[in-house]
Amino acid sequence: MSADLRCPACGNTYADRWCCECGQPLDFATQPLPDGPAPAFADLDTRDGLWAFADFLPVERAVALGAGWAPIVDSEGQRPSESRPSAGDALDWDATFKLEYVSPTGSFKDRGAATTIARAIECGADRVIEDSSGNAGTAIATYAARAGLDATIYVPADAKSAKLRAIERTGADVVRIEGTRADVTAAAIEAVGDGAGWYASHAWNPAFFAGTATFALELAAQCDWQVPEAVVCPLGHGTLFLGAYRGFRALHTAGWIDEIPRLLGAQAAGYAPVVDRLDGRAERNDANDSDDQNDLADGIQIRDPVRIKAIVDAIQTTGGDAIAIDTETTREEHERLGRAGFDVEPTCAVAPAALRKYRERGIVADTDHVVVPLTGAGSNA
Repeated sequence: MSADLRCPACGNTYADRWCCECGQPLDFATQPLPDGPAPAFADLDTRDGLWAFADFLPVERAVALGAGWAPIVDSEGQRPSESRPSAGDALDWDATFKLEYVSPTGSFKDRGAATTIARAIECGADRVIEDSSGNAGTAIATYAARAGLDATIYVPADAKSAKLRAIERTGADVVRIEGTRADVTAAAIEAVGDGAGWYASHAWNPAFFAGTATFALELAAQCDWQVPEAVVCPLGHGTLFLGAYRGFRALHTAGWIDEIPRLLGAQAAGYAPVVDRLDGRAERNDANDSDDQNDLADGIQIRDPVRIKAIVDAIQTTGGDAIAIDTETTREEHERLGRAGFDVEPTCAVAPAALRKYRERGIVADTDHVVVPLTGAGSNA
């Protein structure tokens, strides 16, 4: 295998390694790009799922469950005039929702799992190890099962039972770890270091981000290569946020789009390190200054994102921002989404809630086309 992983911090290259010797996460050394102009939508074979964009992907297709081509819909829908909600219901996002929660395992994590397991097979792995509180663990375990690989998923001891059952149904081994989310990661890394398996981490493995980049590739195609002014994403480890940035950047480099959308993050109050990192922004993020810890948005409870520098760079490069959303705002927005017909988990609600705040603050104009991914199914909650 060629040395196709590179450390952006020190420049070291590797054939296969979960992190650099300097401790930083690795990326693929090159970004594959197609030749020629963007195709007409009709010329894309959507039956291939996310692999329709194989020319952009640094791994070869090895396992598929049909992930990709999550539909885009108008956020408001159609209602008879007599049943329109009152102003107090505020079901007025005026955005496009991309329904990632219709993916095979119920979240956008299918994208990263498909490419990560493909990478594991290329590297000769027979067992993969992941640490996840839910959706990523389910996705990695599911795609590993599909590929005939064994899987061990490390989870917090208090992880939701519905998510644990979804992992266990794949035949994966589940290891419960007491302590913090960081303790769970440390236990998984220790097992990898002991030779127990190949680290299929959604936070560390660059193949995962190559998969989530297909979110942006698809969205651009669905919009006839006219990308929105802004995309608002939930933001924990940044697997979708950073993947989207890399996808849009690849499209721009290939000449398929003229500009990259502003990337706007939505973090959970009490778990908002990106908000804290953005210079001069803390005073604009009142939820992050409160004593609230948004435990309702459990999918983004990350205090130390592995790729925080890359996330902040993506925000600054695109003229984006990040704000923190409190528990009650998340609860109210989750209820609104349900009343509008979107059966999603609470973590999804931070992004449309953040869109409201971005509009209130003038960061997003009323005339801007905004896309918000709804990232996980309500059955995953």
